[in-house]
Amino acid sequence: MTTMELKPNQVRLMMLRMADAIIEAEPMLSQADRDLGDGDHGLGMKRGMEAVKAQLDKLEPSSVEQVFVTTGTAMMTSMGGASGAIFGTLFRAGGKALATAGRFDPPDLPLFFDAAVEGIMKRGGAKPGDKTMLDSLAPAADKAKEVAQLALPEALTAVAAAAEAGKEASKAMIAQFGRAKTLGEGCIGFPDAGACSVVVMLNAMRDFVCS
Repeated sequence: MTTMELKPNQVRLMMLRMADAIIEAEPMLSQADRDLGDGDHGLGMKRGMEAVKAQLDKLEPSSVEQVFVTTGTAMMTSMGGASGAIFGTLFRAGGKALATAGRFDPPDLPLFFDAAVEGIMKRGGAKPGDKTMLDSLAPAADKAKEVAQLALPEALTAVAAAAEAGKEASKAMIAQFGRAKTLGEGCIGFPDAGACSVVVMLNAMRDFVCS
């Protein structure tokens, strides 16, 4: 795909690809959470993405915002708990930042990711460096600003790589939130499970626009 932009229905298809990728990654995400917490992150994400698929399968989107907000709302209402609120906010806040966008293109990336990061920080109180999903998402947002003039495949490839680097960096961090916080230095060496989910999501988005 060499296009510089995605129409609303193409964004819907991209989100369906993302949902399938998270569902397939459930064992890995569950193990990542078992390493630091209670091991339910992968199953929660799978449940959320099954709800996303149910909503997007019947959606005939009229806007990019509608696709992302539908995705976030489905996650928020089906997952419950902190992950549902945080990942739901990612897509709802990011989508609302694109309220005037008729297409999804590289200049939309920093708008989407900055709004997502801001919304998550406001909702959960975490910040980059606290060993949360923000440690993947915030580097992705920073990279999105740098690559906003590239073609969409190249831009999302760079954004996904930044998220991967952030996930790897989270291994050296001491958790400040959740059950992992009780481990102290015992959580060093393991990536945050939420950061792993962000990487899976962005890799799927990249693969969609590069296919």
